[in-house]
Amino acid sequence: MNYQQLFDNIRKKNSFLCVGLDTDINRIPKHLLNFEDPIFEFNKKIIDATADLCVAYKPNIAFYESLGESGWASLRKTLEYIPDDCLSLADAKRGDIGNTARMYADAFFNKLNCDAVTVAPYMGIDSVQPFLEFENKWTVILGLTSNKGSQDFQFLKSSEKELYKHVISVSSQWGTKENTMYVVGATHPEYFDNIRQIVPDHFLLVPGVGAQGGSLEKVAKHGLNQHCGLLVNSSRGIIYKSSGEDFSDASREAAKVLQIQMSELLKKIV
Repeated sequence: MNYQQLFDNIRKKNSFLCVGLDTDINRIPKHLLNFEDPIFEFNKKIIDATADLCVAYKPNIAFYESLGESGWASLRKTLEYIPDDCLSLADAKRGDIGNTARMYADAFFNKLNCDAVTVAPYMGIDSVQPFLEFENKWTVILGLTSNKGSQDFQFLKSSEKELYKHVISVSSQWGTKENTMYVVGATHPEYFDNIRQIVPDHFLLVPGVGAQGGSLEKVAKHGLNQHCGLLVNSSRGIIYKSSGEDFSDASREAAKVLQIQMSELLKKIV
């Protein structure tokens, strides 16, 4: 899925919602445990309930890796089930170099056929370049994260420039707006203006709205561009809205609330 196709889907659905599939076997409704593949059954119901309200799904790879072979099988089936008009984004945060990075890229883009994957740029261009070599695929670079520990390193100054700004500025030269995005946490909305000065046209993947307390309105105020430029992710706030048999209906209601808000915000640019 390319840049224009992603924006077209945003306009079509009046939404820039990304649903995070952080599917924890210990948190899904108990009745699903009777199925052969409870993880996939849960994901399938969530996707069926929300596909018309979102433009992307983001499986958090750790939740599948932790289950071993069965988890990888659930992940593969989930990725195959995601509709073509929704971006499939593997939240893997890979960050190695050389042949290792190349193997990671091959695994997610060729073997699993993901549209996008998150990467950590700490080791420099060597850890990102192998992902950029794939056409019509997205490399989502960690820019400014939403966790409390982001204060440990990301705001350290070098030559009067915070590290996160340096990371985004340098890495923006490795790819283009057509194949790179940046992870920017919703809990730092006041820094979106600074980031937009560096990458005015790139898409930003924004976690932290909902359970982590980020404000959709503030993110949109400081982060929207003329092509929307935002994928706002909500995971727990949607998929775990109910632990009963009505979980899929509850997830749809939660997604619908965000989609309605996004529709209003998009009127400013579309």
